[in-house]
Amino acid sequence: MWYGTPLVSIDNVMVMTVNSLGAVFQLVYIIIFIVYVEKAKKVRMFGLLLVISGLFALIVIVSLKIANREIRRISVGLLSCVSLVSMFASPLLIINLVIRTKSVEYMPFFLSLSTFLMSTSFLLYGILNFDVFVYIPNGLGTILGIVQLALYYYYRRRSTADGNEPLIMPHS
Repeated sequence: MWYGTPLVSIDNVMVMTVNSLGAVFQLVYIIIFIVYVEKAKKVRMFGLLLVISGLFALIVIVSLKIANREIRRISVGLLSCVSLVSMFASPLLIINLVIRTKSVEYMPFFLSLSTFLMSTSFLLYGILNFDVFVYIPNGLGTILGIVQLALYYYYRRRSTADGNEPLIMPHS
């Protein structure tokens, strides 16, 4: 979101708008989670929110101290790329579990699909605007989304054919 602001990069209002809307949705999700979670996890979540907010504030303050606008754009762009690629790759941490159990129960289909669709749309947007900090991480996100969807397709069919019991039992 910070990369898309006019203080960092010019003519990226669309990136800022979409990312701001996404941040609002994430904030609402976190608030709902905090309201309903038990106290121990609530304290931990507040701690994580404090650390993340502090880190974001530090990035904003340090980047605003960079007088050269192009160096500021490159610095914030690189940080944005790292965080975006790590976000895209995080569902892949369970690939070993998916392969070992031959079940996609821990890899939600709609998360994989939305990752693919979102990263593909931003890949195209970045290519059309010649913005390397938008199209490179989203190109990787598109590839990782395809991998997730392929795994889902392959193991969804295998687990239903084997008649495996679900790993998580639904609540009655």
